[in-house]
Amino acid sequence: MSEETSVLTASGSSQVSRISEAVIRLAGNSQDGIQAIGGFLARLAGRSEQEVMTFMTIPATISGGPSIFQVRIGSGEVLSAGDEADFLVAFYQHSYESHIGSVKKGGIVLYDSDHVEPKPEWTNEYRHVGVPISGLTVEAIGGTAKDKGKNIFTLGLIAKIFDLNVPKLTKLIGERFAGKDESILNTAVAAFNAGRAHSLGHILETFQFVESQKKTGHQVVMNGNEALGWGLIAAGVRFGAGYPITPWSDIMELLRRELPKYGGTFVQCEDEISSISMAIGGSYAGRVSVTGSSGPGISLKTEALGWAVMAEMPLVVVDVQRGGPSTGMPTSVEQSDLNIAVYGGHGDSPRVVLAPANVEDAFYTAIEAVNIARVYSVPVIILSDQSIATRIEAFEEPNLEKICQDISPDLTPVPDHKPYDLMSSTGASRHLAPGTRILSGRYPVATGLEHDEMGHPSGSPKVHMQMVAKRRKKLQVLAASLPTPPIYGPSEGNVLLVGWGSTQGPIREAVDRARAAGDSVSAIHIKHISPLPPGLENIFSGFNHVFVVEMNDEGLYGYGQLAGLLRARFCDLKIRGLNKTDGLHFKVREILERAKTTVAAGIEKL
Repeated sequence: MSEETSVLTASGSSQVSRISEAVIRLAGNSQDGIQAIGGFLARLAGRSEQEVMTFMTIPATISGGPSIFQVRIGSGEVLSAGDEADFLVAFYQHSYESHIGSVKKGGIVLYDSDHVEPKPEWTNEYRHVGVPISGLTVEAIGGTAKDKGKNIFTLGLIAKIFDLNVPKLTKLIGERFAGKDESILNTAVAAFNAGRAHSLGHILETFQFVESQKKTGHQVVMNGNEALGWGLIAAGVRFGAGYPITPWSDIMELLRRELPKYGGTFVQCEDEISSISMAIGGSYAGRVSVTGSSGPGISLKTEALGWAVMAEMPLVVVDVQRGGPSTGMPTSVEQSDLNIAVYGGHGDSPRVVLAPANVEDAFYTAIEAVNIARVYSVPVIILSDQSIATRIEAFEEPNLEKICQDISPDLTPVPDHKPYDLMSSTGASRHLAPGTRILSGRYPVATGLEHDEMGHPSGSPKVHMQMVAKRRKKLQVLAASLPTPPIYGPSEGNVLLVGWGSTQGPIREAVDRARAAGDSVSAIHIKHISPLPPGLENIFSGFNHVFVVEMNDEGLYGYGQLAGLLRARFCDLKIRGLNKTDGLHFKVREILERAKTTVAAGIEKL
């Protein structure tokens, strides 16, 4: 379906229109609970075996402000949250005026007629439906609760318009308010039923999704922060420490709440430095531990991260990126922490950096990070971002019986032990948990000073060279074992789009759209940032242009952070950047327009 064709076009009778997908944008203020509406819609889609992807913006100030939540629901594959909305809900005049430009021509604008006055010049371009949402909510549940109930009233309107599964939605509402006073649940249900019962007359037909093509069994629905948290628990992590910061805090709160149920503990520390230090101590005690933050907190953690590299301690550090530097744009998305993740720290301090591509991948990346940390005794940084953190997706329920692992320390006595053995075939160290009996009586130590094979401090030039090579070697061994990223599209052509992190979906949709138009475009997505996987140079050689699509600045020389890493690695001038720093995720048309413009400009200037 082309971008210009609305998915809300009737294919049946004038009363019921069958649709394959819809992009619904909710616009209001942060206090209006629009995130709750979007969450209900996303979770309903997941429980209905539909594809779903969401996008949200929230104000960075405590006092709140304008906010949106966009949800794309489809009966087929959904790769992005959608460039344009088919259906806009506007609670206020500023919501209406700021977001009507995001609606497809001929799309539907449902507005609160108590607060919105439509612009005459737009009434012919979009289908306007006015409902006195605030007033009707007051009638349904009482005057004091209108600001807290109109979101659920609106959910009822949407449920009616899109013929959504009412029993499932009612169950979701019950789950959302479980544990609260029964009167709160009753009020929410009353608001929902009032919205669903409101008559729109003949102004608007009912839309109905075609049967989902996805029949894979049970789905789970969650956002990226939840996926990372549950992935860490499934991987066997039972200790973590952190300090609150947007947008990492949700992971911290999930671990603080859930780890005790599995015999674990999460400690909120007084600052970022103590957080990573405590997590390192947990790992030294024999079990991989976790800490996390966003960019400002990662800056503070880098000294202790260097200690973990030198002492070769397994550790997982989660960095949920946001706009920066400094406090920057704390509720906006950016991919500008790659350099600090790969290079941040003093001296030669190699570490592993992974970047999940979506919510499902965040779950499995957490497990992979724990296992790499264990096998190679190295800190592993997971580079997520605000888009993945807050995005809700549905994916096939993991087989937890096969996935969940126990990484409890083995306290079996050993004859002797050298944790920093220079004869290690992989270069990786192996630490024994404190309390493990060593029959020789020779117990090693751990230190941030350069050390010999037993961990004892050493100033020997020869030992330092050997240990630096050892710490380098284990990452080289890891790199050789990594899978080469699959090519999305033909293996040769004109343009190759390279992405990392949350850009995967829009990039793949851009490839699909470009190829449908007859253009030669393919894509790869790099999950293993450091070390890089093998075979990339062979992939790049098959294309005339290699564009790295990333949400960071183009820098002094016209390319962003991953592009700089790739250019340094492969010395290939055709690797160039498609960058943006507006704090918003990439739209499909942005990628295609930027790629077309860059190809037309040529590479002579480089």
